[in-house]
Amino acid sequence: MANESLLDDLHRRWKKITLLESTAGLLGWDEQVCMPPAGQSWRSEQSALLAGLIHSELAKPGLGETLDKLEASPPADPFNRASIQEARRRQSRALKIPNQLVEELARVCSQAQPVWAHARAKSDFSQFLPFLEKIIHLKREEAAAVGWEGHPYNALLDEYEPGMDCAQLDALFDELQTPLTTLVAQSDDQKAIPTQPVGRFGIEAQKLLGEAAAKALGFRFNAGRLDTSTHPFCSGIAPGDCRITTRYQSEGFLESFFGVLHETGHGLYEQGLPEACRAEPWCQAASLGIHESQSRLWENMVGRTRSFWEYFLPIAKAMFGAELDDWSLERLTGCLHAPRRSFIRVEADETTYNLHIILRYRLEKSLLDGSLPAVELPQAWNHLFHELFGMKVPDDRHGCLQDIHWAGGGFGYFPTYTLGNLYAAQFMRAARKELGDLESDFRQGVFARLLSWLREKVHRVGRSKTAQDICHAATGSRLSSLPMLEHLRNLKA
Repeated sequence: MANESLLDDLHRRWKKITLLESTAGLLGWDEQVCMPPAGQSWRSEQSALLAGLIHSELAKPGLGETLDKLEASPPADPFNRASIQEARRRQSRALKIPNQLVEELARVCSQAQPVWAHARAKSDFSQFLPFLEKIIHLKREEAAAVGWEGHPYNALLDEYEPGMDCAQLDALFDELQTPLTTLVAQSDDQKAIPTQPVGRFGIEAQKLLGEAAAKALGFRFNAGRLDTSTHPFCSGIAPGDCRITTRYQSEGFLESFFGVLHETGHGLYEQGLPEACRAEPWCQAASLGIHESQSRLWENMVGRTRSFWEYFLPIAKAMFGAELDDWSLERLTGCLHAPRRSFIRVEADETTYNLHIILRYRLEKSLLDGSLPAVELPQAWNHLFHELFGMKVPDDRHGCLQDIHWAGGGFGYFPTYTLGNLYAAQFMRAARKELGDLESDFRQGVFARLLSWLREKVHRVGRSKTAQDICHAATGSRLSSLPMLEHLRNLKA
């Protein structure tokens, strides 16, 4: 069979896998946004069935035979070579994991998420504990099946951030922790600065403002939508169908607004992948760290700048009226940049955010290797939080129950948030150097030049390069913590 026919066979097989994955994504979005609670039992079975079907397609001998032949005579095109490499990586992992384990994980995680939501609302960890114990047990089985060196966490991390391991993470996090805690300690004199405007902010007005911002950044609403969920997320369901969510509180608008900016960053990445190639293995995000870099770049490196608010504050004032009368540009940007200790990760400022991730990463590792029993998680969380932040956690809702990730089986996911912050700072520094004065663009509500740069350097590359190679090609250097620390110190200055 000629290479062209072999590639056609690979793409045909992969399109089926992609269609199944997009169907699972649609069900997952529906579960978080609008499924009635009584549908949970059936949905868990649907999720398990789809997970099993995807796993079966990945493990089919025919796929392996096609990859064997393509590897024996690799095509010249780098994107096709990347597709072969990614398909082989996915199949190798699938062959190691029993189909029964895949289905059981999908079933248990689907059941766990509404239990987590209820436990979080009641601030009662004991309700969620049985499911957490099941998930940890299953994730240990997954790690053992995949195989690992150094720590079982590496087997799970590789699914989210290929090529990364605990040794590299430990070095990066150790490099970050002391400078971050120092910056936070130096910020205690800013406690009097309010965290955000407080008043009565209509939900519909907040939604309109969020939609206006997303559209201005470049999110295409004819190929996407904005909805409400307990935990904001982005779901790139299919070409032409990218869905983002946020959550609202009537007493303040910044949480929902920055939630929209964050998820819009993810959405722009999904919408920037070449639609004609979406059924090919290379045509996906390079890693979750790179994906997160896009959300953090738009949320923080753009959305918290003075120039951004020179354009958007008048729009917000027009929508919210008297509630923002006393808020000048200086006052608003001052509160956006002030570091302050807080309990909730998604509400954290740029400086303290990565300390929240360091905490979760350390706890995840201990849960997986068995040195921390799940029943002791609240106490361990509270102790480490006090060590990092110097604050006493008031309850489980503000502590170990605040994130949905563990209910969804996302062990290994959290470090990608900090990796995303590091990539974002490095990308933004390179973009400013190459593009010149972006601030004048932002003052006019124009973001097309920055988006075009990201499209070229990151989005359209997909997984044809590794995350580190994308970073090096775009910025001229490998991933480093220095641009992020420089950015944070400049905020304080």
